[in-house]
Amino acid sequence: MVLPNAVSDIDGNSYDAVQIGNQVWMAENLRTTKYADGTTIPMGSTYSYAEPYRYAPGSNQSNEENMVNVASYGYLYNRPAVMHGASSSAANPSGVQGICPNGWHVPSDAEWTELSNYMKTQPAYMASGNADHLAKALAATWEWSSASGTDVPGNDPTTNNATGFSALPAGYYGNGGYISFGYYANFWSATENIANYAYDRYLGYSYAYVYRDGGNKYYGFSVRCVRD
Repeated sequence: MVLPNAVSDIDGNSYDAVQIGNQVWMAENLRTTKYADGTTIPMGSTYSYAEPYRYAPGSNQSNEENMVNVASYGYLYNRPAVMHGASSSAANPSGVQGICPNGWHVPSDAEWTELSNYMKTQPAYMASGNADHLAKALAATWEWSSASGTDVPGNDPTTNNATGFSALPAGYYGNGGYISFGYYANFWSATENIANYAYDRYLGYSYAYVYRDGGNKYYGFSVRCVRD
């Protein structure tokens, strides 16, 4: 169930949300330039394990060239920006507000798992009846690069987005470059993996699965918040 204009950030950006099972998720990528306490999140021109940065998604090397994409795709944020000084959390709910608006939080790895486990109980979310083929049900119906595989977001995208989650392929920022714009959607969790890595979830234009991975903390990924 889509909840229009369910939350606004400190910049005044309004976001739709969607209820999936017992969780309420933002149905758009976060695009705030500030934390809820008013602190600005700097634009990044390099990568960092320690300094918080946001990046404008796209295939070009300059954030200035990519700013046109922010309204639709949101910003990409590195791990320090997402956590805003909070410690890693594996709890459900995470209890980490981090970069999210008041009343919302950064989902833990366990909360992402709850989402996928719920989807596996709903035939409408399983492509071809396969409980592991969940990517199409999360992917938006637009902007995905074309692919010919079975049950993948890039094949007949008009059949995507059964959940209303509307994942967009914003790609990611890493090693000073913008990677996979139009091909992948990568989302942070609040849960650390090993020293310089944290768990994330990603969808690909040519993959039927939703993948769990450990992203390098200096990467810039998309963010979806969950309601407290």
